[in-house]
Amino acid sequence: MPDADDPRDQLADAVAGWAAAIVSNDADRIGAYLADDWVIVSDTGVSTREHFLTLVASGDLTHSAMEPVGEPRVRVHGDTALFTARVVNTAHYRGERFDADEWTTDVFLRHDGRWRCVLSHITPAAPD
Repeated sequence: MPDADDPRDQLADAVAGWAAAIVSNDADRIGAYLADDWVIVSDTGVSTREHFLTLVASGDLTHSAMEPVGEPRVRVHGDTALFTARVVNTAHYRGERFDADEWTTDVFLRHDGRWRCVLSHITPAAPD
């Protein structure tokens, strides 16, 4: 049973909420899970929070699925947490569909009792 005082359970709730927000395609809802200086690192480089949320708000980037595969690796160090998981997702970028199977590592900071992501790094998963 989840423990509301356990930082691992709090983080799990934040990650689940963030995934649901991404699939909602609501930029404000997604932004609530991101620190102001959040960036995402991928094979195309570094993208800022502003760039990502602008793409979502414009409808150029949408997600219809965001599902974890297996158990995540979670490490909490005080008010900093590392979350690593394999995630499959379906996105559309400017009308073109992309199905992705990726390893994601997210760095979270807890401030005022809330976990917010400060950094995401994604890399394609090797085929099984």
